[in-house]
Amino acid sequence: MRADVENANIARIYDYYLGGLYNFAIDRERAERIKLMLPSVDLLARGNRDWLRRSVRYLVGEGVRQFIDIASGLPTVGNTHEVAHALDAQARVVYVDNDHSAVVHGEDILATEPLVAMAEVDGRYPDQVWSHPAVRELIDLSQPVGIVLGGLLVFVQDDEDPAGLVAAYRDALAPGSYIAMSHLSADTADEETRGQVDRMVAAYQAGVGANLYVRDKATITSWFDGMELVEPGVTLMADWRPDPGLDVDAQTPSRQLGYGGMARVG
Repeated sequence: MRADVENANIARIYDYYLGGLYNFAIDRERAERIKLMLPSVDLLARGNRDWLRRSVRYLVGEGVRQFIDIASGLPTVGNTHEVAHALDAQARVVYVDNDHSAVVHGEDILATEPLVAMAEVDGRYPDQVWSHPAVRELIDLSQPVGIVLGGLLVFVQDDEDPAGLVAAYRDALAPGSYIAMSHLSADTADEETRGQVDRMVAAYQAGVGANLYVRDKATITSWFDGMELVEPGVTLMADWRPDPGLDVDAQTPSRQLGYGGMARVG
């Protein structure tokens, strides 16, 4: 079964916002409609990807050599394996996504990467993640693992227990592992920008059938319970261990629209 190229796809829309090449006319058209609702949505996507890169670099510096990127979308535009391999060519990475199109394209992209794989599985079910053949082949859960939740929790509704989901991942990891999370938020944004976020959420639902959930800092921080937060804690994504001179413009509304954080499993 090949990827659906007739309907807009959320992973390819994200790739378009990042400046990637794995998107089609229908994705670009939908992406531009969404951007009418939140004009800085592409900068929000790039800010999230920049946070992910800094997170992976930090984890490699802490000795982590195994990564599972959950609800990853397409493995393009400086994603986890590229950042990790720039520092250690032996790092192992599994991208997890339940989007068949993302997995099909991802498998093509990664065809020459023996230490990187795609796993078509829903990240809301950790047991299915652990049992997937790609994860079983590449990841040793008796050793530290870096779990990246940069694309999952914004799609998990409250009655699906996002706190319990994070805890389930935490409890399966060896000491010295880490969980990195980012999440859409608008609690420090001005009223106009909050309205734009609401319209963007509605546009995603109408355009690709995706429900996004906007949460506050206290809620996101609570999901790290039982772990040791890495300094500087949960911050706006742009403020989490920023690279000097590469920050999103402080005046850009997207800078206020996402938190990032990381914690160590004891």
